[in-house]
Amino acid sequence: MSHTHSAGFIAGYSLKAHNTFGFDVRAQFACQIEHEAQLMAAVRDPRAAGLQRLVLGGGSNVVLTGDFAGLVLLVALRGRRVVREDDAAWYVEAAAGEPWHEFVAWTLSQGLPGLENLALIPGTVGAAPIQNIGAYGLEMGERFASLRAVELATGAVHEFGADACRFGYRDSFFKREGRDRFVITSVTFRLPKNWQPRAGYADLARELAARGGPQGALDAQAIFDAVVAVRRAKLPDPLQLGNAGSFFKNPVIDAAQFDALKVREPELVSYAQPDGRVKLAAGWLIDRCGWKGRALGAAAVHERQALVLVNRGGATGVDVLALASAIQQDVLARFGVELEAEPVCL
Repeated sequence: MSHTHSAGFIAGYSLKAHNTFGFDVRAQFACQIEHEAQLMAAVRDPRAAGLQRLVLGGGSNVVLTGDFAGLVLLVALRGRRVVREDDAAWYVEAAAGEPWHEFVAWTLSQGLPGLENLALIPGTVGAAPIQNIGAYGLEMGERFASLRAVELATGAVHEFGADACRFGYRDSFFKREGRDRFVITSVTFRLPKNWQPRAGYADLARELAARGGPQGALDAQAIFDAVVAVRRAKLPDPLQLGNAGSFFKNPVIDAAQFDALKVREPELVSYAQPDGRVKLAAGWLIDRCGWKGRALGAAAVHERQALVLVNRGGATGVDVLALASAIQQDVLARFGVELEAEPVCL
């Protein structure tokens, strides 16, 4: 068995096609993972001993600031299937290397709604739980059943339920303690049979209204199409303009800080949270500081969406981090709010 799944290590491998910013950096070694057994082989390969490891799916949530001295595991596991159903839900499994958007489209084609609000989010299925992706009123964690992950140190396969994943806002066990310790190989989603549309989000509601569908006739495909339209209008295509989507998390502050800020900034965009705290719109804060459309060298803030930092061509990861840092300083100086970067910076 180990014979057919020996790890194919490629030295000096370019990661340009494996990060959505399009940074032209190289990996000391890279290995394409198409079967779980190849993952075990790569981890146990003597050439990998003592090397730092990086797991890459679509590379849509990573800032590579230079060549990577270590082994990059390129997750290319494919496959998707309906695993089972019970009275309340369908359970659908997808391999970690499946492109997320294609997987969402496939679930709808199978008549299984529930993920439509997460259409067009870049990246792979395996990356989705790491930062508990969310958009337009839905977080992936609400549709999550379980995942399989391989522990790199031992090669052991573990099954994680929702509690073990410790999902938070753009956060999970795999982004914190589990980072670099596990490789997610497949994810199973629970899609409720009693489907309810989530169409309350302002941008989405506007797009649906513009499309003229009566609220009663809202189906999952209509929401999917509207989400795709809204995202395309706001966010640049990484193939045309390198980016990693939203670069900053929306900050959450306590009520007292919010009340004081609101007096100074009456137009402050905010969303009340169940715990009494208040979430602010990071894009609005950045825009208010005059950064929308501005550049530092070849790294720039997108002119239509201040949350998105872009590579105008030839920017490095260092350039992007310098821009991010300048924005963070301005927002802190004006609003007293710290912005946290969403992508993993290496």
